Amino acid sequence: MENKLFIGRLNYATTEEGLKNAFAQAGEVLSASIIMDKFTGRSKGFGFVEMSTEEEANAAIQMLDNKELDGRTIAVSIARPKEDRPRTFDRPRSNFGGGYRN
Repeated sequence: MENKLFIGRLNYATTEEGLKNAFAQAGEVLSASIIMDKFTGRSKGFGFVEMSTEEEANAAIQMLDNKELDGRTIAVSIARPKEDRPRTFDRPRSNFGGGYRN
């Protein structure tokens, strides 16, 4: 999994094809994806790129971290596994909250 990269601070106009083309400078890109908001359909400003080898992933970090892509300076790092987060509706409810009161 050391060949999967997290790309942060993306321009909202950056496309997956543009992301793939930028990272192809460092080696073979297996996949490039931009995370989209499911309600608005707009980019969340980050994505993931999977390179074919760990060496190419490291080369991409050296080449593209803190460099400009589509007018914004991007951050590139090794992606970490998704952490299990507690589901918000599983938490007990409190009696303290907003709402209309007489």
